[in-house]
Amino acid sequence: MSVFTVLFSVVVFLLAGMLVDGGAAINARLRASDVAEQAARAGADQVDVDHLRTTGETRLLGDAEVCGRADEIVRAHGGGDVTSGECTVEQGQGQVTVTVTVRWEAFFLSALGFPGSEMTGEASAAPEAR
Repeated sequence: MSVFTVLFSVVVFLLAGMLVDGGAAINARLRASDVAEQAARAGADQVDVDHLRTTGETRLLGDAEVCGRADEIVRAHGGGDVTSGECTVEQGQGQVTVTVTVRWEAFFLSALGFPGSEMTGEASAAPEAR
């Protein structure tokens, strides 16, 4: 009976680790995607207004302004676990692509030597004139 109890407690510990730490990993991936989406939208909102009024065509500002605004959004959602990755501005297509990384720490599985990981989310956005 004691052997069964020891083996059963190990299995329950592993299942709890998969449930809790797996949920934390999924949450980190969703959070990374959400922050990347919001940052890409904010970057795509940096439109050259003078060019829009003159030609009626949307054109993004420079890379520094667009990626600077995207980084502001990432920092606002941040903390120590959210970091901004790559920000790419494709002027020809008028599109902003932002990559965000979220670090998560394992709770149960850290006892087995798995400390956690980083999840990455990527999103793209483009301005639309109506």
